[in-house]
Amino acid sequence: MPQPFIVSIPHKLGKDEAIRRMKAGLSSIQSQYGQLLQVHEEIWSGDRLAFRITALKQQASGTIDVAEDHVKLEVMLPWLLAGLAHGAQAMIRERANRMLEKK
Repeated sequence: MPQPFIVSIPHKLGKDEAIRRMKAGLSSIQSQYGQLLQVHEEIWSGDRLAFRITALKQQASGTIDVAEDHVKLEVMLPWLLAGLAHGAQAMIRERANRMLEKK
């Protein structure tokens, strides 16, 4: 049964700038991790991204919600990916923080 995996990343950018940076950063993630991760669907609707991916031959889907002061990633993961994701939570948080740093 799928397990929800949730990461919340605070920022001080405002919603519009955070969305812009998330869009730019997500495209670079796809090119960097394309051997491990395939994105099948990516639909932005306002401040929410809905997506479907395959990682390690496992299907997952989720959302990214962008608010004025934080970004929330929520992914429904099959048990195999759930075990790996919790171990990678710090890396996910660090990568998102780099996308959202003030420059």
